Amino acid sequence: MQLTRTFRKYFLPGLIFQSLIIAGGYGTGREIVEFFLNYGPAGGLLAMVLSTTIWCGVCAITFELARITQAYDYRTFSQQLLGRAWFMYELCYMGIMLLILSVIAAAAGSILEELASIPYSIGVVGMMASVGFLVFHGTKTIEKFFTAWSFVLYAVYIVFLAWNLAHFGNEITQNLASLEILPNWYIGGIEYAAYNVGILPAVLFCIRHIETRREAIVAGLLAGPLGILPGMFFLLAMIGQYPEVLSQTVPSNYLLEIIGSRTFQVTFQIVLLGTLIETGTGLIHAFNERVSTTFQEQGRTMPAALRLAVAIGLLAIGALTAQFGLIDLIAKGYGTITYGFWIVYLLPVFTLGVWKILKSKRTQP
Repeated sequence: MQLTRTFRKYFLPGLIFQSLIIAGGYGTGREIVEFFLNYGPAGGLLAMVLSTTIWCGVCAITFELARITQAYDYRTFSQQLLGRAWFMYELCYMGIMLLILSVIAAAAGSILEELASIPYSIGVVGMMASVGFLVFHGTKTIEKFFTAWSFVLYAVYIVFLAWNLAHFGNEITQNLASLEILPNWYIGGIEYAAYNVGILPAVLFCIRHIETRREAIVAGLLAGPLGILPGMFFLLAMIGQYPEVLSQTVPSNYLLEIIGSRTFQVTFQIVLLGTLIETGTGLIHAFNERVSTTFQEQGRTMPAALRLAVAIGLLAIGALTAQFGLIDLIAKGYGTITYGFWIVYLLPVFTLGVWKILKSKRTQP
């Protein structure tokens, strides 16, 4: 699969951003309920538009600041943005990475156990092997896999929405026509945007393809819609089951059971498994790129074997965390990490980031 220069510049960053947030953001549908549908069908759509708008702004500023400073890993970027306080971002990143790796290790084991009666531990090892393979083969392989799987993901979510429209189109139309907008809908939009955008600097390894300010801004503006599309499809599908779907622990399973197709249920779970591999790969590859930059500063090249060792080590920590039930302990600090990203990334990007871009003389058309 060959990626054109135009595709790499404008669409690849958004697809990789979507690949990083998909496992946590859209896999079960619970997050879509909590941050959007809880505010009513129309309120949920408004909140989602707000999240998308925030993502567009953050992505455009981040990509342009990364371009003008040649910061293609999160450590270099946070140094450019925060100066001596750069380590504060890394602390937040490490915390969120270990939490997400714990969750996806547990989820991968459970999915394979349910789909094919594969023992939980073997499922976890299989996921680790898949992530290790991609990380070992580096950026080009990762970019191609993320692109291909993103198209598979969009296709499955489009079918998912179309199926719900075919069976529950009247209910979806009626619920939207009610224009129900519950108070504080904008809080859901802001929180969801911040909930996911903190890991955006992990995308920067693919920003090397961008050469001009215009390309950086257009890529950022496209990244918001590309990232939110699966969530938009999911939200529209769930509106047909509103308000019953609000009380479901795993809304995706609830909707799949209503559809009643075992084949599509299996397909959906396989696609979800691929998104877990994407998210784990993206987070670990970003950490490896940070380590690689440190090697380059010392005049050395990071060995490929070390990339694999880092991947296996981080995944092992995640798997052990899931195995011994420490996820709940870490999850209690998740809100703190999210607000930490507000302080060390979101607010600085909209202030210091914009200021650095405006004063930069390294502009191009």
